[in-house]
Amino acid sequence: MTKPFQFQANNVSVEKRETVFQGFFRMDKLWLSHPRFDGRTMPTFTRELFVRGDATCVLPYDPQRDQVVLIEQFRLGAIGRNQSPWLLELVAGMNEEGENPEDVAHREADEEAGLSFKHLDPICSYLVSPGGTTEMIYLYYGEINSANAGGLFGLEYENEDIRAHVLAAEDAIAMIKDGRINNAAAIIALQWLELNRPRLREGMNR
Repeated sequence: MTKPFQFQANNVSVEKRETVFQGFFRMDKLWLSHPRFDGRTMPTFTRELFVRGDATCVLPYDPQRDQVVLIEQFRLGAIGRNQSPWLLELVAGMNEEGENPEDVAHREADEEAGLSFKHLDPICSYLVSPGGTTEMIYLYYGEINSANAGGLFGLEYENEDIRAHVLAAEDAIAMIKDGRINNAAAIIALQWLELNRPRLREGMNR
């Protein structure tokens, strides 16, 4: 059997690329071809690509109090679903040019929740929806003191309206199981927390 990753980026032939929309985000149209697994070459085909920058998401967690901080804000993409378009999410922001993901994590923690991290640990990085967008998420765990956490935050000139909630870790994890939290970054991070809580809490008791 042939092993995975037989092909690499240089096996893709991009014959033409043009920007078909430029606003807050960008949409490109590509004409491309690539080899097939059966040895033939794929005929030229077109795809639209949502060109979106990378982003960083952080799960703020206080292992001493066993609490997480999640932020609630309006999300346009959730309109039309059988749910509220105000979602519970992680602290997050887009990576600006010249910033590394940890810079973004610290900046957004202050802007969106008034938090500072004692330290950051990477959880993983993942492509959001590689069939149609370029975005990569850099996902972190950030240790906090949640004693004075919570409240209203966000930058008005960016039309942000954010409420930071302090929740028991068990309650947040239960919200995944009953579907109240249904965005990928929060699900991945809270499931990671469920697996790692004993280790993180044991470290506080040493």
